[in-house]
Amino acid sequence: MPSLKMLGLRSFVLLVALLPGFLEGARILALLPIPSHSHYYHALPYLKSLASLGHEITSVSPFLPKESVNNIHNIYVPELFDNIEELIQSLSTGKGTWKDNEYIYDYNLDLVKKVLNNDGVRREILKPGKAQFDLIVSDLWRFDALYCLAAYFDAPIIGIASYGTDWKIDELVGNVSPISYLQSPSAYWHDLQTYGGRLAHFVDRSISWIQWRWCYEEKHQALYRKYFPKIADERPLSEITKNFALILVNQHFTLAPPRPYAPNVIEVGGMHINQEPKTLPKDIEDFIQGAGEDGVIYFSLGSNVRTKNLAEDRKKILIETFASLPQRILWKFEDEDVPEKPSNVLISKWFPQQDVLAHPKVKLFITHGGLQSTVECIHHGKPMLGLPFFYDQFRNMEHIKLQGQGLVLNYKDMTSDEFKDTIVRLLTEKSFDATARATAARYRDQPMSPLETAVWWTQYVLRHKGAKYMRVAGRELDFFTYHSLDVLGTFLLGLLVVFSIVFFCLIKFLNIVLRGIKNKKVQKQKAN
Repeated sequence: MPSLKMLGLRSFVLLVALLPGFLEGARILALLPIPSHSHYYHALPYLKSLASLGHEITSVSPFLPKESVNNIHNIYVPELFDNIEELIQSLSTGKGTWKDNEYIYDYNLDLVKKVLNNDGVRREILKPGKAQFDLIVSDLWRFDALYCLAAYFDAPIIGIASYGTDWKIDELVGNVSPISYLQSPSAYWHDLQTYGGRLAHFVDRSISWIQWRWCYEEKHQALYRKYFPKIADERPLSEITKNFALILVNQHFTLAPPRPYAPNVIEVGGMHINQEPKTLPKDIEDFIQGAGEDGVIYFSLGSNVRTKNLAEDRKKILIETFASLPQRILWKFEDEDVPEKPSNVLISKWFPQQDVLAHPKVKLFITHGGLQSTVECIHHGKPMLGLPFFYDQFRNMEHIKLQGQGLVLNYKDMTSDEFKDTIVRLLTEKSFDATARATAARYRDQPMSPLETAVWWTQYVLRHKGAKYMRVAGRELDFFTYHSLDVLGTFLLGLLVVFSIVFFCLIKFLNIVLRGIKNKKVQKQKAN
């Protein structure tokens, strides 16, 4: 039960937010172009909360809401789902850092084009005199040309980092991000505890940075000039992308390795989580209760891994292993008619995941390791078995393993014995459950819920007209100045000059000595 002090603080925050004269309702444009359920439903509770406070939200996304919400107007961009299967396939089968980045950067560029070319967006947002917004909120990936809408409406911009931060998001706000111990999401996981791992990570990160600077930064600038020529003549895109008022990052120091943040980067990991779990549908509750003391395992690979992505031999391993376990299995899978489905398995296209994880009889979560699923599991204190497929999932699951909250297997080459033995170990070794519960307690111990924190800081940015004073100067520096390479270069040049002088003097001295020795020999020869 929350303490009276905690309830009082939350009540005060909500009271301040609701005071009529304290902050008028703002017009907010929310850009959510990533065709991923996890990204959209991470941001949706945040938008609903803002709408409930009287702000008018215009949401641009490839999703249609299940129900209408007061103060939220949706602009539907279904074409953002084009090529989603190709993206999943590309992310699942790494082809090398350069090729992987090339595909992702091109894909992001295409998403930006689709948003700016959408009829609804052009009619309701881009048409001169049609709309005006006080704040822009955007999901973050590689959408630089989209961020120019902040300049178009002369409004502050807030970024939502749904998968946590990476080197590019860090650059937006001048975040300190040492590559020696902080790893950006990619198709490859590097062990930064070893020299080889740090070397490989340095090469990986350098390629990503160079590829963006040399190949794709100009492409986004070209889009910017094409759609907003008047503004482009006055403000370069590089200036706009470094003027984020706030980044709401889906992280917390219990969810990932602790790291430094600029003042305008706020941790709101799990802001989508429902703090009060709902009662499960009767068929699911009955199935769980029928498990008895053995309990239930919940298995989900998220919304992006589908039947067609699973090889038959992998599917066979899953079915055979589940059939051999005494626990009952809830399996989120879009193919409900799996041949030879074991009697202890309930398959459904959809489960209320947060409510399932909150159930006391659920003992283990087998997951792909997406950040939303990981946060939800940590919140409810359940051990995890990670089967990561791509991008940030490797980073998320590696942290879970290092913290003792779960274990990780390579889905592509695991055997039936490995899969079963790992499940049994997670269920029988009490340390995993104890660590998961302890982590949940640490994560929940916050002065405000992540959603309340996100809303409060958003209101703060609106109250203080963008809160420019929170932005660090480092975001405006070029690479050489930021890393003091010009200063280091001066010292190196000075050392080179000193070394050259010493070397020249040494050569002169040796010449004098050798000449003197030679003269003495000549004189001796003449004397003889």
